[in-house]
Amino acid sequence: MPGPMSPAGRAAFLAASHVAILSVAGADGRPPLSSPVFYHYEPGGDLTFFTNTQGRKTRKAELIAAAGAVTVTVQTEDMPYKYVTIEGSVVSSGPATPDAMKKIAERYMPAEYADGFVQGEFAHPESAPVLYTVRPQRWFSSDLSEEPA
Repeated sequence: MPGPMSPAGRAAFLAASHVAILSVAGADGRPPLSSPVFYHYEPGGDLTFFTNTQGRKTRKAELIAAAGAVTVTVQTEDMPYKYVTIEGSVVSSGPATPDAMKKIAERYMPAEYADGFVQGEFAHPESAPVLYTVRPQRWFSSDLSEEPA
């Protein structure tokens, strides 16, 4: 019967390489900002992601710093539909190292592409990617398969 995922089911789902949608409260009367991000989840622990800046200061980084909390949604786009949403506090943020970015990027692409992706980010002299760690506080999920995980 379709329903919410168990903690083990959520961990297994998040271990797969789904692109996440990050949402953070807007400012100045604008709606929340939502943006796709690559992430890494440590089962039973925290979720990490980075912002790539390509040499510019991003609205996303400013809003995350102001809010101190984010919502992250990960989903499948094919049947059986599944999703996990995490509401959590940002417990750390700081400069993203090439190694940290590569570890996350390699979840989504072959190593040689991940190398190029990271090198491209750091090739810009004003690049300042930020690595964030989010501690999940609230979970929402659904698994529409016959036997939810």
